Amino acid sequence: MANNIKESLSKLESSDGFIGAAVVDSESGMCLGSVGGGPINLELAGAANSEVVRAKRKAMKALNLRDDIEDILISLGKQYHLIRPLKSRPGIFFYLALDRAKANLAMARFGLSEVETEIVL
Repeated sequence: MANNIKESLSKLESSDGFIGAAVVDSESGMCLGSVGGGPINLELAGAANSEVVRAKRKAMKALNLRDDIEDILISLGKQYHLIRPLKSRPGIFFYLALDRAKANLAMARFGLSEVETEIVL
């Protein structure tokens, strides 16, 4: 499993503006694997973004929205942060951080969806 996670994450390194990526368990906030990171502590980011995923799910439940999260985009001044829960395992999500000045957001979303179809947990 660890090799598959590392292999999947390494494919995201070719994303324009790549800073770091992780696969995170949204229930515990623990990283199952990560690559890159630079100025971002991916362990801490994974745990913090688990709260984002849980809050969105809670809001969707309160609004009686019977739907799934495709992805969550957080736009910062200098970075994009993408969160994408796995369709096959919604309790697990990809976290991808990109340099906003260098990133192609559409291609990053496409890349995440491609990698999601290939990962086996």
